[in-house]
Amino acid sequence: MRALILPAIGIGMAGLWMATADSPAAQERRYELAGDRAAVYNLAGEIVVERGSGSAVVVEVTPTGTDAARLRVEQGRLDGRETLRVVYPGDRIVYRGSGGGSSDLRVQDDGTFGDGGRRVRITRSGDGIEAAADLRIRVPDGKRVEVYLAVGRVVAANVQGSLVIDTHAASVMATGTRGSLLIDVGSGSVEVADAEGDVRIDTGSGSVQLADVRADELRIDTGSGGVSASRVSASTLTIDTGSGGVDVDAATARDVLIDTGSGRVSLTLRANPRSVRIDTGSGGVTMTVPPTFGAQLEVETGSGGIEVDFPVEMQRWEQRHLRGTIGDGGAEVIIDTGSGGVRIIKGG
Repeated sequence: MRALILPAIGIGMAGLWMATADSPAAQERRYELAGDRAAVYNLAGEIVVERGSGSAVVVEVTPTGTDAARLRVEQGRLDGRETLRVVYPGDRIVYRGSGGGSSDLRVQDDGTFGDGGRRVRITRSGDGIEAAADLRIRVPDGKRVEVYLAVGRVVAANVQGSLVIDTHAASVMATGTRGSLLIDVGSGSVEVADAEGDVRIDTGSGSVQLADVRADELRIDTGSGGVSASRVSASTLTIDTGSGGVDVDAATARDVLIDTGSGRVSLTLRANPRSVRIDTGSGGVTMTVPPTFGAQLEVETGSGGIEVDFPVEMQRWEQRHLRGTIGDGGAEVIIDTGSGGVRIIKGG
């Protein structure tokens, strides 16, 4: 049976997949979102976001699962954005696709989620609606697109615009983006490579890996999970972890702030900074800097030794507290560890 397009009740239009046993409703449907801002909502599935052409954001939707025919798609303008929303019936969804976990969240009748609405639980097994939707979103240059997903996976590639990715329990990978990139993950890993533009990453739990990122502001905040970054360049580099180590290699940054509740910190700078502040509740700190490094230096450890490869003009020296000047004193460097030693190493 062919898919039917039915008028929506309320905002915009709605598409409803109709299927028989011989036709599992896994048909791709194409939608266009006009305007400079667009938002896409989906509870479960895999989403690919890529660079597009033309004037409209194009969303291709492929429903999956034995109950795929029960899904519908709604379009319409909400909060100043053109939106596409995959709407799921019921309050329990079974998602067996890759990258999935489980999630409990509030879902509105229009398919948006986050605040208010009925409580929906998404699981890997058990009773419920077995349905999901895989999306491919093509973004013309200069557009702002927001992607909201509860469970599954998001992969973004080569987008040249402003991109927001917000997931509850889903991993995110982004590569080749040009423009601001905001990633907010409840639980799940984040990987970003070859990005240019401000980058902000916030995870409740999950590791963060970055490589070849160029930004004015690069900000990473994790509740739990390690952070690994290589070949990053930013005016301001901020990393905050509740628990998890931080490893930053071959970085260029004017101002660096690293704060860990627990976890070691390794920072290698390719150029002299203006300021560095590192604070760890527990975990040692190793900072490698260029041979021309100069700083007003203050290091304090609750337990652990202090080693500095450079000559230091001492202002204060105790077993676990050092204050002094290195070279021209050009940078301000403050390092504080609750437990763990501190090493400042002269790089090659």
